[in-house]
Amino acid sequence: MAELTVTALRVVHAVVGTGSFTATADLLGYTQSAVSRQVAAAESAVGVPLFVRGARGVLPTPAGTLVARRAATVLSELDAVGKDLAGLADGLGGRVVLGAFPTAMWVLAPRAVATVRERHPGLTVDLQEASTPTQLRQLRAGRIDVAVVGLGADLPAYDLDGLRRDHLVDGRSLVAVPRGHRFAGRAQVPVVELAEEEWIVGKGLRGEPQFGAWPTLLTPKVAYAARDWHARLGLVAAGLGITTLPEIAAVALPEDVLTVQVDDPAWLGRAAFAVTRPERIASVEVVVAVLRELAESLR
Repeated sequence: MAELTVTALRVVHAVVGTGSFTATADLLGYTQSAVSRQVAAAESAVGVPLFVRGARGVLPTPAGTLVARRAATVLSELDAVGKDLAGLADGLGGRVVLGAFPTAMWVLAPRAVATVRERHPGLTVDLQEASTPTQLRQLRAGRIDVAVVGLGADLPAYDLDGLRRDHLVDGRSLVAVPRGHRFAGRAQVPVVELAEEEWIVGKGLRGEPQFGAWPTLLTPKVAYAARDWHARLGLVAAGLGITTLPEIAAVALPEDVLTVQVDDPAWLGRAAFAVTRPERIASVEVVVAVLRELAESLR
């Protein structure tokens, strides 16, 4: 078999994926004639047809499907070489352990890991979910490098002496309601309207902060307590109550759950911070900077 070029492999892979020479040309930035030439070169190299023209575009032959499948592996490895070389040129390597409270793990922390991986291929970020007090203990013990924690007037006064903190976002608390709820579709409700609602609250270990009923309600009606957020939101979606939710997690809700703002002058909300030990190495600085950037985009 004659040699298959990388360009030919890329074109064959794209044609199989798009089902069209024209769409492949648009995708790769080639002319349609250039796509045709690369397909012809690939067919000449393997010695059998790779495509047949059909009523709805071009269809791969069994050989075309096989070549495209192998091409996917080859192209992935070649792209990895580029990322590895970029990591060497970047100069950042090693491992950073990023901790985050549960709802920060929905969107902020995973996106931070993905962004760091894209920009700094040589740097690995491990994720660890834990409550704020647990994270602060682990940070001081050197078990994590960056802690995404929640601070607020309704939370304990955590010991942050000697630690560095970067403000990420001031998060309003929202109420999450089922799609058919009387609050659904309203931009905001006054806090007095929450008094008669049934609440789904968090349940965890002693000393771990939980999102309960709305913080300024004196005698809320608690219908159910659930240990994890999936169960809590499942109960909400089923119409068994409503729950308090940090704004930072609102973009990741299931489709049957909606959020509503609450007009409550007595509630100041909570804030998320990135906390580290006093001396930061370059890799930790990068992770904190990415967290700040992404938190800004979530506001």
